[in-house]
Amino acid sequence: MSVGILLITHNRIGAELLETATRMLGCCPLAAMAIDVHEQDDPDQLRQQILESAARLNEGAGLLVLTDLYGSTPANITDALGRRGDVRVLSGVNLPMLVRVLNYCQLELAALAEKALSGGRDGVLGL
Repeated sequence: MSVGILLITHNRIGAELLETATRMLGCCPLAAMAIDVHEQDDPDQLRQQILESAARLNEGAGLLVLTDLYGSTPANITDALGRRGDVRVLSGVNLPMLVRVLNYCQLELAALAEKALSGGRDGVLGL
């Protein structure tokens, strides 16, 4: 069993990140999917979609949820998952964060969340 990955982002940001990371690596080693959030979407329907997606992706090892912007609708609707011990929610997803997650797919949820955070931070540089 491995951790499932759920990206919840504005428009197609999550889907594009997932597609790009998968192409870079040649495959997606974890069960992963993206939920697109649009202005006109009904938050209650989005919450239901999140619950259904979480149930599909969490095979028993937990679920890592990545959102794009803390305090925005994609992050706020993760409240549908409650404060379960088998779910970690991180905001500020970027390509380095997602690639790090996919490269360390064998880790348990807590360690994978830490790798995601370090990948996101370490991938932002001023050149």
